[in-house]
Order: sequence, then C-alpha cells, then structure tokens
Amino acid sequence: MSLAERAGLALFHRLDPEAAHGLALKALRAGLVPRPGPVTSPRLRTTLAGMDLPNPVGLAAGFDKNAEALAPLMRAGFGFLEVGAATPRAQPGNPRPRLFRLAEDRAAINRFGFNNDGAAAIAARLAGRPAGIPVGLNLGANKDSADRAADFARVLATCGGVADFATVNVSSPNTERLRDLQGRAALAALLAGVMEARDALPRPIPVFLKIAPDLGEAELSDIAEVATDSGLAGVIATNTTLSRDGLQSPHRGEAGGLSGAPLFARSTRVLARLSQLTEGRLPLIGVGGVGSAEDAYEKIRAGASAVQLYTAMVYQGISAAARIARGLDALLARDGFASVAEAVGSGRERWL
Repeated sequence: MSLAERAGLALFHRLDPEAAHGLALKALRAGLVPRPGPVTSPRLRTTLAGMDLPNPVGLAAGFDKNAEALAPLMRAGFGFLEVGAATPRAQPGNPRPRLFRLAEDRAAINRFGFNNDGAAAIAARLAGRPAGIPVGLNLGANKDSADRAADFARVLATCGGVADFATVNVSSPNTERLRDLQGRAALAALLAGVMEARDALPRPIPVFLKIAPDLGEAELSDIAEVATDSGLAGVIATNTTLSRDGLQSPHRGEAGGLSGAPLFARSTRVLARLSQLTEGRLPLIGVGGVGSAEDAYEKIRAGASAVQLYTAMVYQGISAAARIARGLDALLARDGFASVAEAVGSGRERWL
C-alpha cells in the first residue's frame, strides 16, 4: 500500500462510514486512487461459467451499488466485478446510520436494505462501460413488492442484455423475510422465473445464486439440489452473517449483516460443504473474509473457482485486489500448481 493510499484511508476512517464509502467512489471516478491495470499470468488466468478471467479475484456486490465507477474499477486489478444489488424500482433503503466499521475485528456491519437507483438507471450505466473484464449484476427485490420472487426476473429482463452475468440475491439479511426465499420450494419457483427471463435474453448470460452463511445441513442440501436442477451457472458462498460470535467492537450489537475477517471460517466451511454436495458440477465463488492472498488461496483449495472481496478494502484500500492476485500467483507457483483450476478443492477436507 502506498503512502498516499495510507493517508487516504486514515482520512476516510475519520468520517462517517457511509460518507467515506461515497467519497471513495468519487475518488475512483476522479482518478485519485491506484489503478494498476490488469493483473494476470498463465497461472492466474481462468474460466468461470464460460467467462474468461485474467485472475480469479473479483469485487463483491455492494461496493458499487449503482454501477457508478465501472471504468476505474475495471482497471483496479480485479479479474471480474459484481455491482448492485439492483431492484426494479429505485428505493432509498433503510434509515441511517446503516453502515458500521468494527475496526477491532477488521469487519463491518451493514443494514443498507438494497438502496439503489433502480434497474433502468443501472442498466444505462452498464451499457456505457468500456470493454474489459466481466461485469455482473446482483439482482434484488423491492422492499414493498407484492411479488418479490418476480422482482428478480424483472431486473434480469431489464439489465441482462448489458451484463456479463447475474446473481440472484436471496441471502441479504436486511430486507425483511427475504431469506425465506432460500427454502426449497420457494427457491425452485423463484429460479424457474429467473431462468425463463434469462433464456429470453438475446444473449443468455450465466446466473449465480448467492446464499447465506447461516444455513443448516438440510438447507444446504436442498440448495445444492435446487441449484443443480435449475440450470444455474454456479453459487456464491456466502453473503453476510447474523452471527456475532467473538466480536470485540462496541458496534457488535448493531443490527445487520456482518462481513470481514470474522466471517472467513464460517463462510469457508459452507463453501467446502457445498463443494462436496455438488461434487464439482457447479463452479463456486468464495466470498467472506478474504483479506489476503492466503485467504483467497484457502477459499480456492476449499472448492472455489474464484473469490470476491469488499470489506478488506475498508482496511487495505483499493490496492488490495492487485496485491491479493499477485500473492495468489506466488502461492500457486510455490505449491506446483500450473493453474487456478488445478488448485480448486485440493484442500477441501480440512474444512469438512
């Protein structure tokens, strides 16, 4: 991390977390942060659900909710991006404050509630992005929707023609009863509608499902079966957690989803079990607590074909993506792997 980036982070941490988040996006758009360009090598290049990635380190949804900083983020060292979540209609989300830094835990809690500019505005920005790495969209539902399951298909119909992939997000803890849609029957019906919308696109794109880390064994088994049967391209494991085990920060009692370092072990166990349940039939994206090359490598060895990060940037800056990708390359080389794909699942047993 450069001296300038350290100074910028110190300034951001003196601000309200949501204000700092907005300022970070403005700094990106203004070209005031490091943009190293593509980070790649023969070992790092990989394929995810038919998409060619220069490296397997992606940006998780939630950082650029409204697809406002696509061009600079595409040059920040990531191998792919996910923006959103987008809902059919614009909505303000939950009342502020709704984002909290837990510096003692290298974590964050958010209860944003799908605040976004709406699918039409986000589609226009996606359409105007430059060529480069794959960019996907996280699909959400309006809080006051009469048919939340149908909302996901509506967003995909609006934005699917200008995105490289889409993610069905039924695992956010910040929209009341949204996680109920992870149940077997509800999930199968929801995904049937989404896949129908996907198939109607001029260019059908891969669709992923993002799941919660707080699922039991029976729920994971159901999700594995439904995901396989529905024609999904893969699963993202996992979203934020409701658990507060072991936290030290005075903000630990805030409502919302916990992300960052404390989530790593919980989400990696879910990832490994899902890898075992799906027997390699679906590619998995590992997210939750990735803050170093070693964390990314562990997720890959637990069964992930690619990883995503977000909260790590709160504490390490935007340069974290390039740093993690380069470190991952070195770890793969150290252990004799010629590619990311060779390493996938090679250490799964230790998490089961």
